Amino acid sequence: MTPFRHISGRDLAEETPVAISFNGTTQAVMMASPQDLKDFAYGFALSEGFVSEIAQIERFEIVTHDKGVEAQLWLSAKKAEALAARRRKMAGPVGCGLCGIDSLHEAMRALPSLNSVTSDLEQSDLATASDHLRSQQPLHDQTRAVHAAGFLVAGKGIVMAREDVGRHNALDKLIGALMRAGRDPATGAFVITSRASMDMVQKTAMARCSTLIAVSAPTALAVDVATEAGVTLVAYARSPEFEIFSHPNRIEAGPKNVT
Repeated sequence: MTPFRHISGRDLAEETPVAISFNGTTQAVMMASPQDLKDFAYGFALSEGFVSEIAQIERFEIVTHDKGVEAQLWLSAKKAEALAARRRKMAGPVGCGLCGIDSLHEAMRALPSLNSVTSDLEQSDLATASDHLRSQQPLHDQTRAVHAAGFLVAGKGIVMAREDVGRHNALDKLIGALMRAGRDPATGAFVITSRASMDMVQKTAMARCSTLIAVSAPTALAVDVATEAGVTLVAYARSPEFEIFSHPNRIEAGPKNVT
């Protein structure tokens, strides 16, 4: 399936239901752009805590249905056992008034601490991050309807990028692409074309990337979560200006372009 269709003289972005399943059980169904789905599934598995490394995924398959696509991942025996225990925990009694407590706990789940992770990024890298990402958004140029996430490396700009109709999906696709390429997210920063919400910070921390740069604004909770997890959160990143909301000490001194 192509990521766009030509309708009424315009190229319009496609979106399709994508079910992500682990060992035969569906965990999530999301509307997504139909390209880079293996990256999407791998990134989702890591950012949502189903796996911690690529070796725990033993098999992957895409199954096309009439109404959408299923991305099937088969995990190692140890991870499959942990997944089964997770499902049993969530299948408790209902009607007790506390049946949503596990979901609430998961929404504010514990994150790895990145306080000890260093960075080679300078202020000049942050100042040009949005421009570098903008140059790697061909689907956006064609449809004006998709988000992007890019991997920024000090002195090199954006070295990898992914696009999707969903901002979370774009970041998951990037995380999966890095995972499959054997690139360590700790060696750079994530750059996103959307606002920096709490869940985007969570995905960044779960991927063990210490810096998240957003073109738009952060939420207050995102700043709280980034501060606690040790993530440097940068927002309003529109060349040449940006604002650092947490852990500014990680960014090397450079041109004074912080607003």
